[in-house]
Amino acid sequence: MWEPVREELQRMLQMGVVRESRSEWRSPIVLVPKSDGTMRFCIDFRKVNAISRFDAYPMPRVNELLERLGKAHYISTLDLTKGYWQIPLTPASEDKTAFATPFGLFQFTTMPFGLNGAAATFQRLMDKVLYKHQEYAAAYIDDIVIYSETWREHLQHLKAVLGALVDAKLTANPGKCHFGQREVSYLGYVVGQGRIKPQVDKVEALRSYKAPTTKRQVRQFLGLASYYRRFIPEFATIAAPLTDLTQNARPQRVQWTAQCEKAFQTLKRRLMQTPVLHQPDFTKPFIVQTDASDRGLGAVLSQEQEGEEHPILYLSRKLLPRELQYATIEKEALAAKWAIEALRYYLLGGTFTLITDHAPLRWIQTMKETNPRVMRWYLALQPYKFEVCHRPGKTHNNADFFSYG
Repeated sequence: MWEPVREELQRMLQMGVVRESRSEWRSPIVLVPKSDGTMRFCIDFRKVNAISRFDAYPMPRVNELLERLGKAHYISTLDLTKGYWQIPLTPASEDKTAFATPFGLFQFTTMPFGLNGAAATFQRLMDKVLYKHQEYAAAYIDDIVIYSETWREHLQHLKAVLGALVDAKLTANPGKCHFGQREVSYLGYVVGQGRIKPQVDKVEALRSYKAPTTKRQVRQFLGLASYYRRFIPEFATIAAPLTDLTQNARPQRVQWTAQCEKAFQTLKRRLMQTPVLHQPDFTKPFIVQTDASDRGLGAVLSQEQEGEEHPILYLSRKLLPRELQYATIEKEALAAKWAIEALRYYLLGGTFTLITDHAPLRWIQTMKETNPRVMRWYLALQPYKFEVCHRPGKTHNNADFFSYG
């Protein structure tokens, strides 16, 4: 059982990433299964994170960065090898990273994954390293991009940036670097040659939703639309053919008429346009609303702007065959983990609120012992700073709708 821990410790000791410790601090380790059935260990830094000062250093504004990239004709991307492990810690910081294993107490000599200030620390470093090259290079944490108008300029820019990394003693992973591309995938977008296209369509989850066939499905769709009804003029009139289908006297299988289809498509179109759907404001906190059903996962990224909550992006996906067997809390935790990681470029480095209709998830940040799957997923979210809020299912209509898509 503990052999994977021993092997990983040996590797980390040989790399100089950890050393034996006499610290007064001690975080526990958690064994989590890998996809191949073997085990690996993660460190539960929840107590350290709870008393750590939050580093508010700003992440790059994704929309501004993409505008610059979209105009480039040649783009290269660099990925740093285990980027966090390339940042040394001060002795005082080392002590606070100590963790207990069956083989003794150890502490990191470099920045570990899981500290909620790690992303900000790394971003600050990269901004300093690339300061003299900011006209043609940028970094979102450890994702570095170099962009140029001409091939000759691009070679010069590449040489300058690689030289800056050498001076900073930072190492890139050649296998994950891409050089001289006309278009690249970066921060969730395909950019280059005057083109900026989201890899994930902000409204595809809604656009592809098929017409309801049962009274329950109609109610779910009306629940989503009603959540944003204050932004839809004449909402009650438009929705009337659908509302009529939900009357108690009506059969469970609905009779879908041309009027119903018109109302359905009109409401979908309104939900995908301004004033309902808004662009993100990276100076304000975000709200992530998630839900899981027996069939799928749903999420809505939203934000309060001008005193009203507006959606920014809709997400959904079906559950995989193995995920269909998960317990309710596992499905709800998976929905939170999937959504937050999918929205990484909006959320990392800031604070946000996670809203769920599953009350037990409120305690995920303080649970002493929990389901191994739930613990594994939560530990993957340690770099994020968020508050978990519970909202009863009957008022959680927007995210709930997409989990049934």
